[in-house]
Amino acid sequence: MAQSDAAAAAMALSLTQEYFQIPVVTRTYTTACVLTTAAVQFQVVTPFQLYFNPELIICRYQIWRLITSFLFFGSLGFGFLFNIVFLYRYCRMLEEDCFRGRTADFILMFLFGGILITLLGLFANIFFLGQAFIVMLVYVWSKRNPFIRLNFFGVLNFQAPFLPWVLLGCSLLLGNPIAVDLLGISVGHMYYFLEDVFPNWPGGRKLLTTPELLRTMFDGPDGRLFQEEQQERRDPQQVEEQHS
Repeated sequence: MAQSDAAAAAMALSLTQEYFQIPVVTRTYTTACVLTTAAVQFQVVTPFQLYFNPELIICRYQIWRLITSFLFFGSLGFGFLFNIVFLYRYCRMLEEDCFRGRTADFILMFLFGGILITLLGLFANIFFLGQAFIVMLVYVWSKRNPFIRLNFFGVLNFQAPFLPWVLLGCSLLLGNPIAVDLLGISVGHMYYFLEDVFPNWPGGRKLLTTPELLRTMFDGPDGRLFQEEQQERRDPQQVEEQHS
C-alpha cells in the first residue's frame, strides 16, 4: 500500500513538473481551453454563455464573450482533441523557437490576432473564434519553417507552408464552413507580412512594436529567468522528426 502511494505521488510530481515545463503562454491558453470545455461538460456553464455575440457584448456588457469565444472548441470528441493537439503543438513550437526569450512579442501576436479575428468575425457570422486563432498560429509557424516536411495522417507529404491550406481542404471535404480557416489564414498572413516581410522591403519598417509595459512584465530580469528555467533548446532536426 505504501509503495503504491509512493508511486502515485512520484507520478503526480512528474506530471506536475512536466506541466510546468510547458512555456507560459502555451500553458495558460491550453489550460484555459481545457477548463472551459470541462465546465461545459459538467454543465457549470453552457455554450450559449460563451459564444461571440456583439449585441450582448455591447448592449449587455457581457465582455467575457470576447475571451470565451476563443476558448471553446465543442464538446469532448474528435473535433475537440484535434483542435487542442494542434493548438498545443504549434503554439508551443512558436513560443519555444521563434519567440524564445520574447514572451512579450508573443503576447503581442496573440493580441494582434485576437483583435483582428474579433473585428473580422463581426462580418463572418462566426460564433466561436478559437479555431480561426489556431489556424493563424499554424500559418505563422508554417511561414517561418518553410523547409520542414510534414506528414498528414500518413496520407499526404508536403512542405510546411501548405499546412493551412491542407486544413482548409479537410474542412471542405468534411462539409464544415471554410470561413473559419480563411479568417485564420488572412489574419496570419497580415501578421507575417507586417512582422517578417514589410520591414525587409526598401523603405519598409517595423510597424508592430511591443509596448514597454509588456516587455517589463514578461521580458524583464524576472521574466528572462523564468523563461530560461523552464525552456530547453530543441534540436531543429527533432522538430522535423516530430512531424515525419
